[in-house]
Amino acid sequence: MFKRIGLFLMVNFAVMFTVMLVMNLLGVNHYMTKAGIDYSALLVFCLLYGMVGAFISLLISKKMAVWMMRLKVIKAGNANQLESQLLTMVHRLSSVAGLPKNPDVAIYDSPEVNAFATGPTRSNSLVAVSSGLLHSMNEAEVEGVVAHEVAHIANGDMVTLTLIQGVINAFVMFFAKAAAWALANSMQGDDEESSPNYFMVMAIEMAFYVVFGMLGAVVVAWFSRFREYRADAGAAKLAGKEKIISALEKLNNLTKQNQPYFAGSQSDSLANFKISSSQKSWASFFSSHPPLEERIATLRKSY
Repeated sequence: MFKRIGLFLMVNFAVMFTVMLVMNLLGVNHYMTKAGIDYSALLVFCLLYGMVGAFISLLISKKMAVWMMRLKVIKAGNANQLESQLLTMVHRLSSVAGLPKNPDVAIYDSPEVNAFATGPTRSNSLVAVSSGLLHSMNEAEVEGVVAHEVAHIANGDMVTLTLIQGVINAFVMFFAKAAAWALANSMQGDDEESSPNYFMVMAIEMAFYVVFGMLGAVVVAWFSRFREYRADAGAAKLAGKEKIISALEKLNNLTKQNQPYFAGSQSDSLANFKISSSQKSWASFFSSHPPLEERIATLRKSY
């Protein structure tokens, strides 16, 4: 646990340091002038910070997955029967999907019933499956889940979600800083000669970060749910509709029995492709995955 936390903090510090270094070299981090904010410079600053940080996280997502989740990457010459079957299954589905290169395939030891895909491109990706999923599902159901993850890769979902997350991050930062400066200035009243108190501006900015961040999270979550439906459709074409439906029904049954699984989050590159979610009511706006019942119903109606 402490190793994972340490790696996470180290990676995030490295990303932040790299982004700040790039912005210093480009000279776009000085958006404050004597007259106030230079909004053009601020926009460039926020776009660079949001996009560069998001893409660095994407580029190292495979290594982060291996380090933080202790993945066992399967090697063809050193695999047991179950691992060989999984490797063959992923490679076959990847060929059907037209991927330029087979993804790396990994297993991680966990009772949760789950799988995810990650990686920066269609030719540099990884599919990971939990031991809990392999022991809880039959071969057809596992194939349905694997097809769903391969469809994510074929659709380019990792890059697309990174682009959206980067843009959202940039605009959250831009509007939070701009709105905080405007509000702090308005609180100054008629005293135009003195600048707003730095700590007051920071406090207001943090409050706006929370508000705009929540609105941005709703947008990202909406797209994430959209791509889950699209990956389900891809899985139906790759492996057959009944296999993905059977896998989702098994997940639904395990959920009702309170079996361990990930609820679905998208706070980092490792959480983008979890295959189940149980959020209800208002929390559904922030859920990265649609309800399992809705996914099953959509598959039955459309494919």
